[in-house]
Amino acid sequence: MSNISFEDIFKSSILEKTSNFSVIDSLIGLLVAFGVGLFIYYVYKKTFSGVIYSHTFNISLIIISMATALIIIGISSNVLLSLGMVGALSIVRFRTPIKDPMDLVYLFWAIVTGILCGAGFIILVILGAILIGLVLILFTNRIKIENPYLLVVKYTNEALEDSLTKTISTHAKKFSIKSKSIMPGNDFEVTYEIRVKENNSTFINTISKLDGVKSAIMLSYDGNFTA
Repeated sequence: MSNISFEDIFKSSILEKTSNFSVIDSLIGLLVAFGVGLFIYYVYKKTFSGVIYSHTFNISLIIISMATALIIIGISSNVLLSLGMVGALSIVRFRTPIKDPMDLVYLFWAIVTGILCGAGFIILVILGAILIGLVLILFTNRIKIENPYLLVVKYTNEALEDSLTKTISTHAKKFSIKSKSIMPGNDFEVTYEIRVKENNSTFINTISKLDGVKSAIMLSYDGNFTA
């Protein structure tokens, strides 16, 4: 029969697990994740070019960085916990619709930041954040890409097509008809792909004032209405 000491009676598994990781290293990882998360927050706010800026989504990037770092710190010292965490996280689904593909880039950036901070790759996180931030700011704010637009015109008189073509050719660099349909009641709808001069969309006012035009809508390929 083995002897049970006083320490064995009051031995705590929680204290044993606590001794397996460094509190200082954990604090450093969380603080760096918070700092880089703030940097991601600033870059996202600086480079946002969509229709409606979501402040809550931007804040969530900071929380994702810190929460991911916390998970990695927790599972790095316990193999069984890491396996259980993988199984638990496999049932989690991100169901919020992502309208802008760049939002996925920032989500992935925040997750990678948390993983590397939790694993202790602090220098790599900082260098990566600086380079990624510079690339995003440079390509978003300095390099302008000429995007095509779709012009959708609904009208009642087929003879109006010549006037539409002349008006569009005057104000657009180039254009092409993508589709044409006849609506109930002998209404017509035509869709043009156009590239405007110097992003000037004011000519849509001229089109809307033509006799027989019921509506005129111009939108970019990312779904943002410009007029």
